Amino acid sequence: MSYHIIYDGNCNLCTTLVQALEQFDQGQRFDYTPMQDAATLSQWGISPADCAMGMILLDEQQNQWQGSAAAEEIARLLPGVAPLVDWYRQLPMVKDLGDRTYTQIRDNRYAWFGARTNTYYSRFGCGCKPPLQIP
Repeated sequence: MSYHIIYDGNCNLCTTLVQALEQFDQGQRFDYTPMQDAATLSQWGISPADCAMGMILLDEQQNQWQGSAAAEEIARLLPGVAPLVDWYRQLPMVKDLGDRTYTQIRDNRYAWFGARTNTYYSRFGCGCKPPLQIP
């Protein structure tokens, strides 16, 4: 099964994490679309307001995870990590702390990690349209 990761292509932290996933996965399981690609997102019925709530993960059946749930699911899909994510999800206080931490990072990402001057388009884009820019 393949998955679409929708990320903030203007956020330094987000693009760094996408680039790390690209190196690891090489487009085998994940493809990537920046939140700034409104035309592609509209094909999936995703609005800018939806993106304001954090990263989004979609699978082929259009199941959707967002925010910390998306980060957890992406980690769970990596080889050998699923048992750790399952354990983490079963600890309510730890899970709650993780959710709140994600929200703080999401809301302060530009102040804490900086913003890119150009939106990052992955070389493993969704294939919905050619990437506009590959740094």
